[in-house]
Amino acid sequence: MSYVEIKDVVKEYKTGEITIKAADGMNFSFEKGEFVVIVGPSGAGKTTVLNILGGMDKLTSGNVIVDGKDISRYSNRELTTYRRHDIGFVFQFYNLVQNLTALENVELAGQICKNPLDAKKVLESVGLKERMKNFPAQLSGGEQQRVSIARAIAKNPKLLLADEPTGALDYQTGKAILKLLQDTCKKGMTVVVITHNQAIAPMANRIIKIKNGKVSDMTINENPLPVEKIEW
Repeated sequence: MSYVEIKDVVKEYKTGEITIKAADGMNFSFEKGEFVVIVGPSGAGKTTVLNILGGMDKLTSGNVIVDGKDISRYSNRELTTYRRHDIGFVFQFYNLVQNLTALENVELAGQICKNPLDAKKVLESVGLKERMKNFPAQLSGGEQQRVSIARAIAKNPKLLLADEPTGALDYQTGKAILKLLQDTCKKGMTVVVITHNQAIAPMANRIIKIKNGKVSDMTINENPLPVEKIEW
């Protein structure tokens, strides 16, 4: 059994009499410790997949197996525990608490999980040793994204999910963020990145392509490229 298995997943949203299938019978899997990139155009269903993996969206039908457990059958209470202890989430637009410093934002995440990493050490690892006492408004977009990643890593999650982590960043900062995520994966964490940028795909162990709510292709990459060799 794979570490994560998405089986016949359907997710429907209803607006009045209109039904939209954000996920339309998706099937894919990946292994523990892999760097997974999910690519596809806007509206393909990428964010829906991430929300389902993160326990934030309930399915219309299908199964989501994570580490041998079917989270699609979890109660709301069980999903809260799953999100708290097993999932780290890097949001596209940071979602930092504005009246807390960078350090306090990371420490806050560590207070809700079982075995958090040291917040100061994690911030140092993402290059923010000198910016720990700054508030989000005093940080650049790239620095705020690094705080967001540090916050997710500090939870010491089994599964790290990143939503378009380079979408709002310049080229050099984007590559630095991807290197942080790839290095995190090499330390044993499983990392899933969704993106519309197909140039990122060669750095992944597994590339899953999504179109119109369906998986159009899944490729296992035996020789992922280091971020330094990725260009877009």
